[in-house]
Amino acid sequence: MKKIPLHLKIMLALILGAIFGSLFSVDTNTLVINYKTKQTEKKIVIKNWTEFTYILNDSTIKKFQSKEQNSIIKFFEKNSKYQELKITYKINNEYNTISNIINISKKTTIATAIRPLGDMFIRLLSFLAIPLVIASLIVGAASLGDIKKLGRIGLKTFTLFMVTTAIAITIGILVANIIRPGEKLSETSKQQLINSTQSLNPASDAMQNIDFSLIDFVVDIVPKNPFNALSTGNMLQIVFFSVFFGVSITFISIEKRELLINVFSSASDTLIKMVGFVMELAPYGVFALIAATVADFGFEIISTLIWYIFAVLLGLFFHAVFVYMPIIKFMGKYDISKFYSGMKNAMAIAFSTSSSAATLPVTMDCVERNLNVPKNISGFVLPLGATINMDGTALYQGVAAVFIAQVYGIDLGLGEQLTIVFTAVLASIGTAPVPGVGIIMLVMILQSVHIPPEGIALIIGVDRLLDMARTINNITGDSAVALAVATGEQSKK
Repeated sequence: MKKIPLHLKIMLALILGAIFGSLFSVDTNTLVINYKTKQTEKKIVIKNWTEFTYILNDSTIKKFQSKEQNSIIKFFEKNSKYQELKITYKINNEYNTISNIINISKKTTIATAIRPLGDMFIRLLSFLAIPLVIASLIVGAASLGDIKKLGRIGLKTFTLFMVTTAIAITIGILVANIIRPGEKLSETSKQQLINSTQSLNPASDAMQNIDFSLIDFVVDIVPKNPFNALSTGNMLQIVFFSVFFGVSITFISIEKRELLINVFSSASDTLIKMVGFVMELAPYGVFALIAATVADFGFEIISTLIWYIFAVLLGLFFHAVFVYMPIIKFMGKYDISKFYSGMKNAMAIAFSTSSSAATLPVTMDCVERNLNVPKNISGFVLPLGATINMDGTALYQGVAAVFIAQVYGIDLGLGEQLTIVFTAVLASIGTAPVPGVGIIMLVMILQSVHIPPEGIALIIGVDRLLDMARTINNITGDSAVALAVATGEQSKK
């Protein structure tokens, strides 16, 4: 019997996971409340409330209506530090009050209960990423034996990354200007979206993390402690240390040099084998991730923001066709269908995990094994790309900025739109090491053209869905550039 290819198993897991998640979706009109009494801890499940109020020191501080489950939970998470916080809720015209609240959460379904299986799969990939990058980079840098060649590869890689990022956000802005999704949102839908997410304060949370200085960013590439860089997963610092270490190997005696290269080469091969073992679990991990996401996320908000979602997805498609395909065909001198066939496993993992970093071991395996890109190229280009090259994210920022401006009735001129392009390109470099980079980038962009950052509340509900799609573009861009760089270096031989 013929074995089913892994990518087909993953695609089947995606479909079945989505169906399973929709069948066992989270009830948006149910809340589980844990609270303390004098004797013990208790739990109560409330359903179909018509009014939900937070009270602090006997004064109302926040009211919610039905179907605002996420906002109620997020508000509690932000304000649970207040011991005097209590709630009242109204069901069938009857008010109830609860004090000493420990936790407020959604009711678990079988679809959300299996999410830990998906999280374990992501963790397995993530923990392999850093040692694989270190081993591959050290072998690659040591094997080059020419600092000038390394500098040439680095300059070419960085230039391609910046150019594709600038094109990506330009496409996003053009698509948003043509489709004008913000003007297709009704006033009622707009107000419902703002009301349902205003307590999340995504812009406020992101602005707390913005403290960007280009000089500090460049200085921070050099780690004070390589072990700290490893523990925090600072990929740029890890790349710097690994390249520096690999280049330094070329200056020691031949016997010691060959010994070290063989050790790290063997380690790289072993890690690739480990990636293969982990990938056998991919269908199960993907099923759990998608089932939990669909169950928790739901499809209701998609209908409200359908034009915005369409604009982002169309932009991502255009970028893949008009940017990546020419790079693959003319710079990489590679068959486009073979490229996408060779990258299908990495793309499936990127879609299900929404993480370029978690997908990195699979991306490296696909690029080296299927596209025949040398380790010394892939080991340098791909980790750097996972850190600073975010074409899909940049395109999404362009659509989001114009969409929010249209919703608020702000007319963006040519100067403002060029500012968005420039800011997004810089932000893609400068905010890379910071968690929650997508929202942070968007806040910086909105502030640069005086668009209210609070508008992020309009799109936060579908961010996860679009993150899955744009991660595919992110890893495809990294792989296309790695192929182009490798082809360029081979032609110089």
